[in-house]
Amino acid sequence: MSIPKEPRQLMINIMYLVLTALLALNVSAEVFNAFKVVDKGLIKSNSALDQSNAALPDAIRTGAKKKESLAKYAELIEPGRNLGAEMNQYIQQLKDDMIADKGYVVDKETGKETDELVGKKDFDVTTRILVDGPNQDGNGKGAELKQKLDAYKKAMLDLVEDDPDTEVNEKEEFNKAIALKLDDETWKKKGKPSWHHMNFSHMPLQAVLPLLTKYQNDVKSTEAAFLSYLAGKVGTTTDVVIDKYTVVSAAENSYIIKGDPYKAEVFLSAAASADSKTGITVSVDGRSLPTNSEGIATYTTTPSSVGKKSYTATATITNPTTGETQSFKKTFNYEVGERGVSVSATKMNVFYIGVPNPVSVTAAGVPSNQIKVSMSGAGGGKIVPKNGNYEVTATKPTKSGEFAYVNVSGPGLNEKREFRVKRIPDPVAKLGGKAGGLMDPGTFRVQLGIGAFLDGFDFDAKCSIKGYRMLYVPKREDAIPVLNVGARFGADAKKYIGQAKPGDTFNFIDVKAQCPGDIAAREINSLVFSIK
Repeated sequence: MSIPKEPRQLMINIMYLVLTALLALNVSAEVFNAFKVVDKGLIKSNSALDQSNAALPDAIRTGAKKKESLAKYAELIEPGRNLGAEMNQYIQQLKDDMIADKGYVVDKETGKETDELVGKKDFDVTTRILVDGPNQDGNGKGAELKQKLDAYKKAMLDLVEDDPDTEVNEKEEFNKAIALKLDDETWKKKGKPSWHHMNFSHMPLQAVLPLLTKYQNDVKSTEAAFLSYLAGKVGTTTDVVIDKYTVVSAAENSYIIKGDPYKAEVFLSAAASADSKTGITVSVDGRSLPTNSEGIATYTTTPSSVGKKSYTATATITNPTTGETQSFKKTFNYEVGERGVSVSATKMNVFYIGVPNPVSVTAAGVPSNQIKVSMSGAGGGKIVPKNGNYEVTATKPTKSGEFAYVNVSGPGLNEKREFRVKRIPDPVAKLGGKAGGLMDPGTFRVQLGIGAFLDGFDFDAKCSIKGYRMLYVPKREDAIPVLNVGARFGADAKKYIGQAKPGDTFNFIDVKAQCPGDIAAREINSLVFSIK
């Protein structure tokens, strides 16, 4: 990006950068830390699934040796695992690419990288890579991710075949056991352009990483379900179930708000727990929880304060072959945060009169359909929904100490943000693209009039010239005044402009322009041209 030469444009750019930095600070450090904690928990869960899945193939191959007809199931192990490895690597590469954009914070004392992301609050990299794409056409990697996840699920389903000797639709049953389920309806109901827009657009990096890790978890869980299916076909399900276990807690939400319920599923990572003969029981902090047919128990609690929380889950399983009982215990952590609001003018840190001002309003932990937005204070403004965000119109500038307020309310939420209201900046009068200086006679004579230009103004607004006085000063002669109405040269002005010759001077003074929102025309810069 080139550095603007005009001081005013440079100042606007700096102000915009400062605004962006201030907006990033609106999201509390506690919320970002909660995302980090959830991501670490999912990564640990993925590691446990990898260990469990690694133990299954050998058992399946051993079971397949019992009969020649079972060999085909052992041959499906590698295709299924390769599909999972490719999908997992693709998601990991997406995470690595976004993290590499700014990297990790370096410890000043040791000079080594920490686990703290430099760009954890950066929503530009997630939007650029996952939503906009290299061609800025909305076809980012997020769209490709969804296609690949859908293709992976279909490919895994294709590896499962129905057994003609049973009445069970095994493909349908396996589809129910697959953890990978993409919500392809909510984004349509919310009026979003696409699935990846809803999930990744303007989401901070630290919030997107747990979501991608969750999809990796779904892929590994699907692989576990597939390996369990193969184990069941070769008759080694019981052997696998009693081989190795770990307790997994899957939270329904990445983070929660004070007053909202915390809900998590606690289960054994080995998917063979669906076998009712295993006799699985689950308890949390000593309280027994009922389990469904798949061995999954649901733990619910409602925190009354913010901060780090923890609970200890215990899963007990009975080996159906030996009758041996084993218990597995693990402590899980989560963090409770407060609701927060971010209100930002998406083009400037002020509202301008006469043009629509786009505004972005987000409230962490509050559904968009429960958010109420209104205007108050000075400036006579009003705010209306527009293309998924909001649009503000203002009628008069604020004085020193006055502000226009954007009010945001919802369940457990009542916030407001202040903005100044200004009229559109003065346009610059130009003739032939120049605000004065030397011009040769031929070029000067063909000019049609004076234009008003809003250089460096980010809004789509046009100002018009209402009139001016022209002083024609022939070389070594007295000045001849001409009053001109409108931007284009009238007959009198054209007469003298047609006489332009080297040594003459043309002054354009009392230039009046009117911009959107102006009640009356305003005086702007004068122009002086010397004919060379």
